[in-house]
Amino acid sequence: MDADATDQLHMRRAVELSLLGLGETSPNPNVGCVLVGPGGAVVGEGRTAPAGGPHAEVNALAAAGELARRATAYVTLEPCDHTGRTGPCTQALIEAGVARVVVAVRDPNPQAAGGAETLRAAGVTVDVGADHDAARDAMIGWLTAVGRGTPYVIWKFAATLDGRSAAADGTSKWITSPQARADVHRIRGGVDAIIAGIGTVLADDPQLTVRTPTGPTARRPLRVVVDGAGRTPPGARVLDDAAATWVVTSDGGGRVDLPGMLRELYDRGVRTALLEGGPTLAGAFLAEGLIDRVVAYLAPKLLGAGPAALAGAGISTIAEALTLDVVDLATIGPDVRLTATVKGA
Repeated sequence: MDADATDQLHMRRAVELSLLGLGETSPNPNVGCVLVGPGGAVVGEGRTAPAGGPHAEVNALAAAGELARRATAYVTLEPCDHTGRTGPCTQALIEAGVARVVVAVRDPNPQAAGGAETLRAAGVTVDVGADHDAARDAMIGWLTAVGRGTPYVIWKFAATLDGRSAAADGTSKWITSPQARADVHRIRGGVDAIIAGIGTVLADDPQLTVRTPTGPTARRPLRVVVDGAGRTPPGARVLDDAAATWVVTSDGGGRVDLPGMLRELYDRGVRTALLEGGPTLAGAFLAEGLIDRVVAYLAPKLLGAGPAALAGAGISTIAEALTLDVVDLATIGPDVRLTATVKGA
């Protein structure tokens, strides 16, 4: 195996470790690291711990111990070069005697960037770009959020093939299959916040938590209710103690300032958010250009009537239609899951 193929192989594993940290590390990025000894064997692996804990490089170095000397470190994000809740990863790598560092993505955060230069100044060989696209996709929420100061927003909805989110009598449980609903919980577990509108809270009384077939998980994203007029009932399940909840209102009971809400969420450490509101809230988000990714679960059913999955997006003619780039199509039980990004987001 040539050097490039070897780099790709180990960086691919680092990306897998990165993905395991989704929903755990914010406001830090979900980074993965693999240490490979001079003989070609993997001597340590690590991923970034929840905020305040060790970064991926430090965890990998701890696993490797003395075997880290003269090793190559494969890291999905440029090692940090500043002291925050933890010390700089650059110094940890240098002190451990690592000979080479392969970086997939440069750090866009000016407070933490510069790690490659520091490592090179200490005599460490640094190569940048291996498996860049896969590493970037694994950290796209954090990278996007840090670049603009607002969370990366994923809109999830379920609909019939004719685009109905409920029947004409208002019933909507269940449009999609148990397999699709389990997949939604997987996505919930990888975000920092789950957003719903007051209409959804009043109609469905959702809990908006992460659950598995055996019960709740340890991941507890912040629950956000967009409720301009303050109508959330005191006994709503979204207010229970299963996770923290933020009810967002507005002065005078008017419309909530959605961009302002997202900026405030970012300041509270939220880097990725899942929008599970109904068609009106989804339309408001789209109308203001606040959605980055769409995950649609399409059930092989037809209703012919009932509310649409999207309303009020400010689009009046086909020429104004929002165009999506489909990045994945998958069969989930009997349903189809379509994942797409919004062009220009």
